[in-house]
Amino acid sequence: MDGLKKRALLISNGWMQAILIVFLCGFLILGMLAYRTYTDAPPIPSQVVDPGGQVLFTAQDITDGQEVFLRNGLMEYGSIFGHGAYLGPDFTADYLHRAALIAIDHYGGPSSESAKQQTITDFKTNRYNPETGVLAYSAAQVDAF
Repeated sequence: MDGLKKRALLISNGWMQAILIVFLCGFLILGMLAYRTYTDAPPIPSQVVDPGGQVLFTAQDITDGQEVFLRNGLMEYGSIFGHGAYLGPDFTADYLHRAALIAIDHYGGPSSESAKQQTITDFKTNRYNPETGVLAYSAAQVDAF
């Protein structure tokens, strides 16, 4: 047994070290992205209210909807925010298009340029108050909802 020679690796130690470094860096980056996914997630408002202050829906309604979406595997039937299975419509774009048409009608119809501008302003304005957790919809957005 003393006469047996140790067989050399087919891959040099330099390659093994490079593979280990790539592996560790890859999992470090993956871990950082997973952390940022949860810390930089968009806020869920505690309440969404109309201009009069009446509650339209709450954070619990939003979470319940997310649970239905996940439980039924609906991510396989379309995309959200332009990402997803690409097997169906982009639900975000579809909703925004329909809501914009309703808002334009609310402000005066498709022939009115001011109605189109007001709709653009409506949808670009951030009405979320991070201190209270309340999101206030405009009257046109309430109609669209």
